[in-house]
Amino acid sequence: MTTVLGIDIAKATYAVCWRGPDGKRRHKTFPNTPAGHDGLRQWILRQTPAPLHACLEATGTYGEAVATVLADAGHRVSIVNPAAVKAFAQSQLRRTKTDEVDADVLADFCLAHQPPAWTPWPPAVRALQGLVRRHEAVQDMLTQERNRAQAGELVAPVADSLARHIAMLEQELADLERQIRDHIRQDPTLRGQRDLLLTIPGLGETTIARLLAECRAITDFESARAYAAFAGLVPRESRSGTLRGRPRLSKLGTARLRHALYFPALSAIRYNPIIRAFSARLRTAHKPKMVVVGAAMRKLLHIVYGVLKHQRPFDPTIAGA
Repeated sequence: MTTVLGIDIAKATYAVCWRGPDGKRRHKTFPNTPAGHDGLRQWILRQTPAPLHACLEATGTYGEAVATVLADAGHRVSIVNPAAVKAFAQSQLRRTKTDEVDADVLADFCLAHQPPAWTPWPPAVRALQGLVRRHEAVQDMLTQERNRAQAGELVAPVADSLARHIAMLEQELADLERQIRDHIRQDPTLRGQRDLLLTIPGLGETTIARLLAECRAITDFESARAYAAFAGLVPRESRSGTLRGRPRLSKLGTARLRHALYFPALSAIRYNPIIRAFSARLRTAHKPKMVVVGAAMRKLLHIVYGVLKHQRPFDPTIAGA
């Protein structure tokens, strides 16, 4: 049997369950810091010198550092969908939920399913993701402050405070946009991908940066459909016996990609010849407006994947084939 390690990640700490080939378990909690990661690496070496298979849930940025440390140390690391782990725990009729129990479940899941190995992201992509997500956060703050300023009935000191904060956020947003452009321009791989994607009508530099920041590499996916599934943009059927529900988007994927694609899809419906014709066929078939928009978002991702996979600029005669 394989030696596995379940890691239940939290913001400040993480609990681990080491399970050896004989089924014996050992538990420990480490701080989610560089010193804690080094302590985990040393603790693993004391349990066994051989590489093991570690498994943790996809929890945003909280688990990336420890996953990278373990992968660099030669261990196999898998980052898995929390929904799959939850279903596995329910199948085992687990009634208790603690950090230690969750680490146990992850170790058992890892042993039972042998999930595929995760590969650390290139540093340039990790840096781009940090810049893009900071840009999104500042944009959200700016929208909130503008809404407050437009609410009316504000006393002068509050209105002045809002004006100063809005000006500061606008400047910060402009600085981040410049840093994102510079970062992409200075990295040959990101720059090449951006130049190819700019040939697709409907996509601009802001959307392209968000697309490139949301996964290790778009071309790592096996197919365009797999990439669309990652974004939660594949249909989900609901059918049981004689009962048939209306197909909907699965949304079992990263919401950030769906948010990034909504307005570009509206633009592509007007200006991208492939998506314009595709959307017209759906409207002729009397599909609801949001079904057409969702299908356009999915089609746009398929085109993105094809352009990068084949390393050729957008060609409507090929994309529409």
